[in-house]
Amino acid sequence: MSLAARIRDRRLDAAPTRAQSVAFGASGFPIQLMAQTFSAFVVYFYVAHLAVPAEWVAAAMIAHGILNALLNPLVGALSDRIRTPWGRRIPWIGLGIVPLVVAFALIWMPPALSAGGLIAWFLVVVAVYDIAFVVVVLNISALFPEIFRTTAERSRGNVPRQVFAIVGMILGTAGAPLLYDSIGWPGMAIALGLVCLVLFVWSFAGGMLERRGEVALEAPMKWTAQLRYTFANRAFVPYVLGSLFVQTAIAVILAAIPFYARYSLHAAEGESSILLGVIFVVAIPAILLWSRVVQRTSPRTAVLWAVGVFAVAVLGYLVPGSVLGAALVGVAVGVGVGGLLQLLEVVLAQIIDDDAARTGHRREGVYFGVNGFVVRGSVVLQAVVAAWVLNASGFDAALGDAQPDAVDGGIRIMLAVVPMAFTMLAWVCFFLYPIRARDVVAAP
Repeated sequence: MSLAARIRDRRLDAAPTRAQSVAFGASGFPIQLMAQTFSAFVVYFYVAHLAVPAEWVAAAMIAHGILNALLNPLVGALSDRIRTPWGRRIPWIGLGIVPLVVAFALIWMPPALSAGGLIAWFLVVVAVYDIAFVVVVLNISALFPEIFRTTAERSRGNVPRQVFAIVGMILGTAGAPLLYDSIGWPGMAIALGLVCLVLFVWSFAGGMLERRGEVALEAPMKWTAQLRYTFANRAFVPYVLGSLFVQTAIAVILAAIPFYARYSLHAAEGESSILLGVIFVVAIPAILLWSRVVQRTSPRTAVLWAVGVFAVAVLGYLVPGSVLGAALVGVAVGVGVGGLLQLLEVVLAQIIDDDAARTGHRREGVYFGVNGFVVRGSVVLQAVVAAWVLNASGFDAALGDAQPDAVDGGIRIMLAVVPMAFTMLAWVCFFLYPIRARDVVAAP
């Protein structure tokens, strides 16, 4: 039997096995490893290492953000409409993995060019990376509600995926500097690229499956109907706004912690890694906790509790005067973060089931795509909040550690009060979420 025939015949007829769930979850590691490495170090690499003017890199990053946001709903809608013998999602993923890994590696391996040539290289390679990233990641996300069909299945199936994702986050931010310090940027690119390729191949071969006959007889929905049904969905609108507010709160915390460690706690710059690490390490066992909670309640109830825990926990950052005290606050914050990582996609999967029951169409792609488009706004909100708080408090980088007294208060407000405010807005949105049941009977 040919490879194409074997892929075509690899269909899911029942609940996935544990091995399939773990293999599917393994995709979370390379996705987050690449995403975190890119977001944490690409500006530093091109500005500090390659001496490209900072304003050029900033403009290129804005273009990257706009392209990424626009691609999400477009690729999602196309993915929902495609019909092939191998399924709707599998061809996109299979064709996109290698270009994604190669483009990621090439970002860190530019040829010897002038500053103008380097920024042109950046724009072209990052555009390929963006397209491949959205194509692969969105279609993997769209498989999640199809592979796991009940809240119980989804809560269990999302555990390995989020654990792999958190490990990828940690290694993307902590492991990359160790690699480029020891083997150089090209060596780092090749090493991380090979690891990502191996994990993607394992996940693709062992866990990425589509349901047999899922949409074989279903006519694709028209573009106008796609948009109308999505934005008119009474469950999706509060969900996506709540998700935006949650993502903004987390983004503000991640941006504020380095300032908090240096200017509020008067600790060494490197100790901000401790504060960040505590959050993500605690989030791993917390994912298991929230998996049990959602199985015993409902997605709406569980996410309301998780958002509430997170909102209360972040206020703790107002108090500590030491790294140890702030790390203890981070333990409580990590419990909330674990819940949000575990539950947001479970809730979105329920919305997709409800939509399928009402429309007769499974439209995972467009829902994940529009969600991705909206939550990209968290990057803009985070930048606006950080700039406003720092300027209002009188922060001046030229003063070094000798900042005005108001800076400490401003940073504590940015780290605690602002995220709490965004999180409470999210709580209101999820309170308005109309689906109370644990499971929705979806159209087959």
